[in-house]
Amino acid sequence: MTGMQALIGALGLVEAERFLVAVSRDKFDYTQWRQTGLPPMNLEDLAHQANQLSAQLSKNEHN
Repeated sequence: MTGMQALIGALGLVEAERFLVAVSRDKFDYTQWRQTGLPPMNLEDLAHQANQLSAQLSKNEHN
């Protein structure tokens, strides 16, 4: 199975494309980020911070 097939199989076509766009758009080392993992916090706090960042990014795109 190729990497693309694995992504599409796990995420679906649309979400796989979104993932690839997000990774290629940002200037960071995705492999290194995955190795260090997510910050040590509970799921609710992580989701709250993710939602705040998403709202901020959306607001910046519309300005």
